[in-house]
Amino acid sequence: MRAHERIRSVGGPGGARARKAWRETWTGVRSAVLAVAVAAWGLSAALPARAWGGKVELKRRYQPGQKLVYTTSMRTRSQIQSDPPGLKDLLPPMPTEFSVQQQTTLTVQGIHPDGSVDMQNRFDQFEVRSDLAEKLPENLRETARATEQELNQTLAGQALTARYDSQGRLVGLEGVEALLDQFDPVLREPLRQALRIMLEHTIGTSLYPDHKVKRGEEWKRKLDAEASADYPFQMQGESTSRFAGTTRYRGAKAAIVEFRFTNILTPALEQLRQTSPLGQLEAQGLGLDIRIDGQGEGRALLALQDGRVLETQSTVHQNMSARLTNPGHMSLPTAQPVKLQIQSDTEMRVESAGK
Repeated sequence: MRAHERIRSVGGPGGARARKAWRETWTGVRSAVLAVAVAAWGLSAALPARAWGGKVELKRRYQPGQKLVYTTSMRTRSQIQSDPPGLKDLLPPMPTEFSVQQQTTLTVQGIHPDGSVDMQNRFDQFEVRSDLAEKLPENLRETARATEQELNQTLAGQALTARYDSQGRLVGLEGVEALLDQFDPVLREPLRQALRIMLEHTIGTSLYPDHKVKRGEEWKRKLDAEASADYPFQMQGESTSRFAGTTRYRGAKAAIVEFRFTNILTPALEQLRQTSPLGQLEAQGLGLDIRIDGQGEGRALLALQDGRVLETQSTVHQNMSARLTNPGHMSLPTAQPVKLQIQSDTEMRVESAGK
């Protein structure tokens, strides 16, 4: 017999009191359950839409003096082809394996009225590795390796300042030339490209929509940028991002954003003559026409609290084609324009080490 049935079976005044006490207790329990249900309904109405599959606002919010620490791992493999094949022999040795391991502390130095921000990037740890030494004559290899190691130790602790516009695009760099000048000329262009890719991915270039988005929604961003003294390439391109859902990353609520992009880089030849091995060919009287086509894809985790990048993983493919004219004096078996092509594939991962 259940508890309420036993209470009903009790007779006399004692039974009546027991039945009354039971009714009061049950009424209290029902009231408490109802109160909890109402409170839960009210809480669900007050929760942000992202908790219930609605739209979210993905926006980068900066705080003056805010510091963020990131670790980055990047590896690039390249292939060089030329027509005629002998053209490759006229170039200085170039690395075909190139990697960067680094830890960087980002500090927000200034927030401007137009929404742009100045960010100091300090290299706590910095290590560049390449197979350049293997491309050199045997008597120069050990010297090249020792120089590379010395430079890695020297770069730790150095900093440069990057400016990003309100859309997160990298629009300026200060201090990059002083950093690159410490490397062998044939390493400067790969390192310049690596630095730009890393700086863009740690800040989340093109990942933020200009409106709230729902799960599965896509948005596009232009990647156009003019050449500058610190980055002598004009860029045209477009990225497409997609809000794929939410997750948690080291205790932080995060939006999952999948992205893909295409771009075309056209070098400002005046600056390129000073830094690129191809500039050495042009110095010999050759005309030079260069174009770099790039495409990539990946995934980013953005903190829902302030939009900061928590993690990115990406792959990038670039194809640089150079067309050289007036090759007659080079003793090549053709009087037609000659072509050089460098294809590279890059894998990169950026991780936040905490706020």
